[in-house]
Amino acid sequence: MDPTDRQILTLLVEDGRRTYEEIGGRVALSPPSVKRRVDRLRERGALRGFTALVDHAALGATTEALVELFYAPGTTLDAVARSLRLRPEVVEAWSVTGEADCIARVRTEDNADLERLIMELQRDGLVLRTRSQIVLSRLVP
Repeated sequence: MDPTDRQILTLLVEDGRRTYEEIGGRVALSPPSVKRRVDRLRERGALRGFTALVDHAALGATTEALVELFYAPGTTLDAVARSLRLRPEVVEAWSVTGEADCIARVRTEDNADLERLIMELQRDGLVLRTRSQIVLSRLVP
């Protein structure tokens, strides 16, 4: 990957809807040359895809929280992933080192909705306990 590829990636991260023509104008390449480079970046796995960023607050989910989940012994990561994928409030989740088995980033309407989600996660008995932190503001996007 050369400096031009890195510039192209930076421009796509800033705005994944940029045209090849716009990118080419910024990196001094023709649109077909930019397309070839983007195709190569995708083939190599350096560029995994494009996505839309949703403003959850604009959709009514104004509470964001990080929820540490502590599972019953023997619960597999596959079972954890399956259960969390069923919850639309779970935006991301990671297996982690430390005390918790995983951490989930969740978006809910409000604190009462967050409490409901936590209670539902604990209902099946796999989640023994949780620890939550409500996000106050985003310092680094």
